[in-house]
Amino acid sequence: MLSSPRRWLLFISPLITLALIFYAFRAPVASLNPTRAESSRPAPESDPEPLVVQGEKAPVQPEPQQPAAVNYGPRISEHEARCGRLERDMDDILVVVKTGATEAQEKIPIQLKTGLQCVPHFVIFSDYDEKISGVQVYDILQNVTEETMRKEPEFQLYKKLQSVGREGLTKEDWGEDGNGPFGKTNNPGWKLDKWKFLPMTDGALEVKPDAKWFIFIEPDTYMVWQNLVNWLDHLDHTRSYYLGSPMQMEDMLFGYGGSGVILSNKAMNRLHAHRSEAQDELEQMTATEWAGDCVLARALEATHIYLTWAWPMMMTTRPWEIDHFSEQYAKQPWCYPAVSYHHMSVEDIEAMWQFERRWFRSGKNALLLHADVYRELIHNGTLGYKDDWDNLSGAEIVFEPPTMPSVDACADACAQNHECLQYAYNKSTGTCKHSASTVNGVESGGVASGWITHRVQRLLKNFQSSCPQVEYIFD
Repeated sequence: MLSSPRRWLLFISPLITLALIFYAFRAPVASLNPTRAESSRPAPESDPEPLVVQGEKAPVQPEPQQPAAVNYGPRISEHEARCGRLERDMDDILVVVKTGATEAQEKIPIQLKTGLQCVPHFVIFSDYDEKISGVQVYDILQNVTEETMRKEPEFQLYKKLQSVGREGLTKEDWGEDGNGPFGKTNNPGWKLDKWKFLPMTDGALEVKPDAKWFIFIEPDTYMVWQNLVNWLDHLDHTRSYYLGSPMQMEDMLFGYGGSGVILSNKAMNRLHAHRSEAQDELEQMTATEWAGDCVLARALEATHIYLTWAWPMMMTTRPWEIDHFSEQYAKQPWCYPAVSYHHMSVEDIEAMWQFERRWFRSGKNALLLHADVYRELIHNGTLGYKDDWDNLSGAEIVFEPPTMPSVDACADACAQNHECLQYAYNKSTGTCKHSASTVNGVESGGVASGWITHRVQRLLKNFQSSCPQVEYIFD
């Protein structure tokens, strides 16, 4: 018969064994996770002071709260996953969006939803104070003198806006007309727009006087911010840079505002000093011009600052309308980073944003070249035949009798010409056009477009390895 101590050992031993087994299995699981000190991110710095314009504060949009998730790797915020390093890389850049009351509510929200969500410092200038999607939009025309407002006819719309608001505008005030060679000449909002260019440069300096670079864009401008940052890293902000896609009106060469205009800190301060001394003179000059981007160029020229041609990095149209293979200004887009596009619809901006995020999110691509845009987004193996589509072929083909104009005749004529890559046939006018280059094009009722696919593929193959190095615009 067992003694009392031995009976006690028989009773307690199973309990000790179970405890040891539990500890042995628990310890390795715990070791898979870093300690709290290792896994926790440093406490974030306090939110930066909101931008201040004329004494008012633009609201800072809070990050949406996400449910906690198990994560055994480095922790990054949803914002960083979406924007990468842009918030840090653009800390010394101010982005200025120029808009107007007749377009802002339609066009600004998509900018806030896409690219601007990754921009740490931006301000929106208009002809009307309001909030859009919770972001303050500022009336920059307050900086125009009372005398100019009183005598210049373009300010009739501005005065009406201040008096009755957007809701009080009539159909004539909205002026829904097309964009011609001299702009939207029957659109009151477009004609008022030219008065914003010089005041908004002063407004931008007031917002962020220490910015190295000031980027001026419009609501239908699309910017590839990562490419922009990479480009500006090669340039010296202490020089007087004025960068833009070139346009010419009579004797004046200027940066096209729709593609975006970039000014260095030094250029901005020289312009500000000139405007401080000659505001009345500059407003008189503005009254005689029809385009605000030309007004800006003339003011810069007075300070001996001239345009650096930024094409093809900064484009005047949509990516779907660009000839990626032909030369212009002795340059070819293919090997250049894509920095900006213009005339982008809400749908265009959303499509480009989704494509760009996929491209950079892979981690393999530090730049997005025009070659990549064409190969991965424009062509993408889908160019064949499209109804109600114009691929912007330019060379008109005239058929000799007995051949009658038709889609088939237009296609056959292109196939027989070994230099022809695409054709477009207008069914209402019976017009056939060919092109020795290739463009995706635009939607257009009554037009049929086709591509000689194997020739386009051959052209693409020839260009695949044609970029031994990335090309940039520096001077």
